Amino acid sequence: MNVLIIEDEKPAARRLSRLLSEQEIEVSKMLHSVEESIAWFQENPHPDLIFLDIQLSDGLSFEIFDSIEVKSAIIFTTAYDEYALQAFKLNSIDYLLKPIDEEELESAVKKYRNFKPENQKIPIDFNDIKKLLVNPLEREYKKRFTARVGQHLKIINADEVECFYSENKGTYAATSDGRNYLLDTTLEQLEEELEPQTFFRVSRKFYVNINHIGDIISYTNSRLQIKLKRFDEHEVIVSRERVKDFKLWLE
Repeated sequence: MNVLIIEDEKPAARRLSRLLSEQEIEVSKMLHSVEESIAWFQENPHPDLIFLDIQLSDGLSFEIFDSIEVKSAIIFTTAYDEYALQAFKLNSIDYLLKPIDEEELESAVKKYRNFKPENQKIPIDFNDIKKLLVNPLEREYKKRFTARVGQHLKIINADEVECFYSENKGTYAATSDGRNYLLDTTLEQLEEELEPQTFFRVSRKFYVNINHIGDIISYTNSRLQIKLKRFDEHEVIVSRERVKDFKLWLE
């Protein structure tokens, strides 16, 4: 299977490539922009399957096909639910919401293998899809949180939070002024609300803010220990299964 990834976030592209290699699928090429992709398609045979990010740094990826007649099966990748659902309805093989889940990726590949068109154009109307994506809105992540302090509500800006952590069935925000605030939420809910370039879930217990990392130290069993600039009440350890993705996130 000849596979191409078109994704402008290089860490995300490398992670997807690694996940595919674990399914014994090797990626032949990774492209990162509309311009680069057009140039590549003009000089190379089309792959069997493309993992196509909808929003690239220099425009919508569908612009590639304004000048290129696509002859490949496509699995869309996107952080936008509404885009993905529309793309799915318009005859794409499948779509994957980022961050990509390993089981969902395996299911999408299996779906492709069952479909596997032979030398025929995939029936996707990119013009119809583009009409759905006029002036796409950037996804909004939470910029502040509130915590009850006595009879008062404390406003906490997200960029002031060194880490979020769970303890005794509660979720806390540890801020750069050395305070810990109990929040009315869970780490699972925060996963949908935190800006992924700034916050990373290093373990079941901790989310860390990249702007407040003071040091990263090798730890036992191939893990990493994070030293935050102020927070020192607990050891912050990157779990072994998250180390690879954490290193990619740092880049």
